[in-house]
Amino acid sequence: MTEQRAHIWVGIDVGKAHHWAAAVDDTGSTLWSKKIDNDQSAILIALGEILDLAAEVRWAVDITGTSSALLLALLAAHGQQAVYVPGRTVNRMAAAYRGEAKTDARDAYVIAEAARHRRDFATIDVPAQLAADLALLTSHRSDLAAERVRMLNRLRDVLTGMFPALERAFDYPAHKGALILLTGYQTPAAIRRRGRARLSAWLANRNVRGAEAVAATALEAAETQQTSLPNETVAAQIVADLATQILALEDRLKHIDQQIQEIFRSHPKAEIIESMPGMGPLLGAELIVAAGDMSSYTDAGHLASAAGLVPVPRDSGRRTGNMHRPKRYSRRLRRVFYLSAQASIMRDGPNRDFYLKKRSEGLKHVQALIAVARRRIDVLWALLRDNRLFTPAPPSPQAA
Repeated sequence: MTEQRAHIWVGIDVGKAHHWAAAVDDTGSTLWSKKIDNDQSAILIALGEILDLAAEVRWAVDITGTSSALLLALLAAHGQQAVYVPGRTVNRMAAAYRGEAKTDARDAYVIAEAARHRRDFATIDVPAQLAADLALLTSHRSDLAAERVRMLNRLRDVLTGMFPALERAFDYPAHKGALILLTGYQTPAAIRRRGRARLSAWLANRNVRGAEAVAATALEAAETQQTSLPNETVAAQIVADLATQILALEDRLKHIDQQIQEIFRSHPKAEIIESMPGMGPLLGAELIVAAGDMSSYTDAGHLASAAGLVPVPRDSGRRTGNMHRPKRYSRRLRRVFYLSAQASIMRDGPNRDFYLKKRSEGLKHVQALIAVARRRIDVLWALLRDNRLFTPAPPSPQAA
């Protein structure tokens, strides 16, 4: 039986159908290297073989998405914790090792070596069920929202070619009544034949707000175009189909938004997070998914750094003080703080006051907004630390 080592490092090149794991000792020698199917029994067999090699195993993976979800869950169930090694780091380190061919086995070895040589990689905390549910829902919502934008652009394009006056008359992403109108009436002639009174009644029966105004606007647009186009019949069918699908997508998005809100508000820190101006349940859910366990950040600065809101120096030769955005940060987390800052400056309050102050100091809009986002991280961190809700005025020393 092989003598058990004190500790080893295991790098895992994550894939959808299978992973490749490589274990190295403190000299960088490969002790174990195998392909592992992305299947519970296969992962458990490999886990047992690796754990038998050393008293302490340090794990590292290159992907923290759905492909590695089962793997990370099984590691956590066995008291094991992994770190995340970014793909960029793997690619850079790979150049220092022999061999030009890129293989899963080689990538797994490089990941293990990266974890052996460095201690600054972020630890992966497998999300609780609540965070996992939010991760799935927010990702699905993003896909549906992107599909809605694509279909709206297609609708406007087809409508512009057939009935440009009607396309200009309504703001389709925001005007549900216009979309309902298009499910039944798409051409100038059809709208004129229906007439204002009957069109208004048709819309009212479908619960369109301001049905009379919608009918009047549509009829006014129809009066400006008396010519029928050769492809009008086919275009009208496409417009009706697209409008129907967009309305169905709107209903699905509303349902998902309700699910996200209910799950988010069951989080113990939801009330605190949502008390921040500009941080509603959707952005709050994104925060929980993107940031993970807040206790893993030692202070507000580390959270800001993870969001890419702490500039880092890139000095060269005689040039010093050359500050840039860091290369390694969570773009999703940065987006959460940026969008919430953007929403918070729309109304009077401390966030808008701080934004205007930065603009008066000569900062451009985006620079001032980033400054607001960075400041808000300090505030949110203090609220979560002290377990209290946001108030426009700072708390008194007694309350603190």
